[in-house]
Amino acid sequence: QVQLVESGGGLVQPGGSLRLSCAASGSSFSINTMGWYRQAPGKGRDFIASITRSGSTNYADSVKGRFTISRDNAKLTVYLQMSSLKPEDTAVYYCHSYAHGSWGQGTQVTVSS
Repeated sequence: QVQLVESGGGLVQPGGSLRLSCAASGSSFSINTMGWYRQAPGKGRDFIASITRSGSTNYADSVKGRFTISRDNAKLTVYLQMSSLKPEDTAVYYCHSYAHGSWGQGTQVTVSS
């Protein structure tokens, strides 16, 4: 089982940037496809981005060109660099391990002036 801990959320103004981190435990991290999801108040959990062990990435249309997912297998960490943030990006952001079905506890991102 992989345990995931997200960090890096906070309050940011529209147009600003944040970098989220997801620290994982477990030796199998490097072979896992990892993903980021988000859940806005009153809505379901939506896919944002994913990255395979070799670094291939996939993005939701809503964040393409603004968000970048990356990983450091040596540090057992996956990142989500978010730029040009909009109020509609406000949500709790979750890290996900596809192989294990594991989720982190989430980190709140609020985009507001």
